[in-house]
Amino acid sequence: MIVMKFGGSSVAGAEQIANMTEIIKSRIKNKPILVVSAMGNTTDYLLEAAQIALEKSIVSIEKIEELHLKTIGELNLDAVLQKEIKKLFWELGSLLTGISLTRELTDRTKDCLVSFGERMSVRIVSAYLCSQKINAQALDAWDAGFISDSSFGRAELRKESYVRIASAMRIVTAEGILPVVTGFIAKDENGNITTLGRGGSDLSATVIAAACKASEVQIWKDVDGILSADPRLVKDPRPVELVSYDEAAELAYFGAQVLHPRAMLPCIKTGIPVLVKNSFNPASPGTKIEQGPVKNTPLIRALTSKKNVTLVDIVSTRMLGQSGFLAQVFSEFAKNNISIDMIATSEVSVSLTLDTDRDLTAVCREVSEYASIEVKTGMAIVTIIGDVRRSSEILHEAFGVCRKLGFQVQMLSQGASKVNISFIVNDKEVDTIIKELHRFFFADKTAVKLAEKAGKKK
Repeated sequence: MIVMKFGGSSVAGAEQIANMTEIIKSRIKNKPILVVSAMGNTTDYLLEAAQIALEKSIVSIEKIEELHLKTIGELNLDAVLQKEIKKLFWELGSLLTGISLTRELTDRTKDCLVSFGERMSVRIVSAYLCSQKINAQALDAWDAGFISDSSFGRAELRKESYVRIASAMRIVTAEGILPVVTGFIAKDENGNITTLGRGGSDLSATVIAAACKASEVQIWKDVDGILSADPRLVKDPRPVELVSYDEAAELAYFGAQVLHPRAMLPCIKTGIPVLVKNSFNPASPGTKIEQGPVKNTPLIRALTSKKNVTLVDIVSTRMLGQSGFLAQVFSEFAKNNISIDMIATSEVSVSLTLDTDRDLTAVCREVSEYASIEVKTGMAIVTIIGDVRRSSEILHEAFGVCRKLGFQVQMLSQGASKVNISFIVNDKEVDTIIKELHRFFFADKTAVKLAEKAGKKK
């Protein structure tokens, strides 16, 4: 058994759904379970409709209706499906009417709102599979066993979900049915619809895989797996065929379009490999993510970056030799529900990074009572994933590139996972640094040969 998850771009319209079906047919012997996202830009359309209802008291779902009814028509699906989808349109319209009347959009209502995308998508995909002689059945996540807490917008699945999912999938597949499950959504114990937050659809797939003891999870996107750098920045990024869970998690956390780290947790716990593939180029090998360490680690495997970062420097000589300095600093951020990304420390100082959109007024006021605090916005994180056992080589070459460019490194951190080195630069410099680092490590044959030679000597 395998679990195949298809993102929004893979089911964006009739042509994409037909293409996806051919991919499924080629793997039908592996007894797939499908997890499907909302079609194309549907989630954005839903949020846009809610904003219009909220601000202008107008209910408008024309974009959503057009996309889904057009797709149904182009796929020549029957009137029964059209009637079912129109029923969901009616429910959606009623919800938007409520938003327009109350002039209120709570997190609970928003979760219910965006769920319509996945609920419509699985019904269309399932109907088309059936028209192609594949016995498929659409399942809303709650009918597939997904139960969560009530943290709307970022719900966590309850442990009992695994048992429920395994039972539900066993019943459906025993009848020779291919399940098509909504990604990203669940229900809490009170029957309220919830969403699973960042990486939610991928998480749905990996949870099903873990619950059913699948042999593999396939995540189908619109890129050829993980690349050595962002293709929007570098001309010829190299495909990365194999990475460890730790490497993939670091890449995802620091900006690469890979699985979100939380989505990988079920597979990390069970050792199930993940294959990231391109639904528009299925012949490409993609990237396999598995338990590490991966053999024959190159000096540099990939580069990524994260913009819009704030750097905070905190110094207090009064805390020299005093225990609890770091605990006190971190407690201030915890009290204000602010998550920290990177950290570098000494006995009397700590430098850390976090997302720029966080309000630091209260933290600055409290920390300034016992330390000096400086906040720098407009920063970016450059992350190098590679063989950190050779960190001296990596830093020598990377800092050499920065020196030649005339750019100063503001902070340095080596991850505890031993697969990444990250440093802070100005936001305006990061794209140039990524381009030059990639050219040096991947395109410059002299640099590559020197790195390989150094690795063999070691």
